[in-house]
Amino acid sequence: MIGIQNEGSLHAALKEFYREPGDIVEGDVGGYFIDLVQKNRLVEIQTGNFSSIKRKLSTLLETHEVLLVYPITLRRDIVRIAPETGEILSNRKSPKKGDIYDLFVELIRIPELILHPRLTVEVAFIKEREIRCDDGRGSWRRRGVSIVDRTLVGVVERQAFFTASDYLGLLPEDLPCPFSNRDLAQWAKVSRAKAQKTTYTLKKAGLLEEVGKKGNEILHAVR
Repeated sequence: MIGIQNEGSLHAALKEFYREPGDIVEGDVGGYFIDLVQKNRLVEIQTGNFSSIKRKLSTLLETHEVLLVYPITLRRDIVRIAPETGEILSNRKSPKKGDIYDLFVELIRIPELILHPRLTVEVAFIKEREIRCDDGRGSWRRRGVSIVDRTLVGVVERQAFFTASDYLGLLPEDLPCPFSNRDLAQWAKVSRAKAQKTTYTLKKAGLLEEVGKKGNEILHAVR
């Protein structure tokens, strides 16, 4: 459960973006804190790992309509600040850019829920600012630099997923049938890892099936 006291700036800003007049913010539903309790649905904003909300989501869906919001960053500006003063030391644009297939990096954790009749998954494509501090406590990959906050610059676009067609519509129109993970990676212009997570999720959701092999590559087709 995410409480007001420990949420990041990005989460708080997205909650404000989705808030409507009359919403209950951080309402208690069945012992769970909910980001936004609206008249006809619950809104949960998840900026991180979907594993942490799997049980919560399964319980809520038994009795409530749920909108699960996941941000994907189209542009990230990285701001480095001094650990002692907070002074801005540098500001640069990250070369990394997210895409819709990043959604499956998280959906792989809840594939059995994505077609639940009470669940809508919505991607918010955003621009954000990532605040970093060279405090020696961060990841070794960043040489000890910590990510101290993420702030919302703007929401560029939103895309909702509710039906099988919504998810299958992400497969490229000219994708061969049957197709391998290699084919999907090539036609969608994504990494093989993303392609694998996509086919795994869609198979577990009952939308794809394995129909054979070509060499070492498993072939998939729409059910």
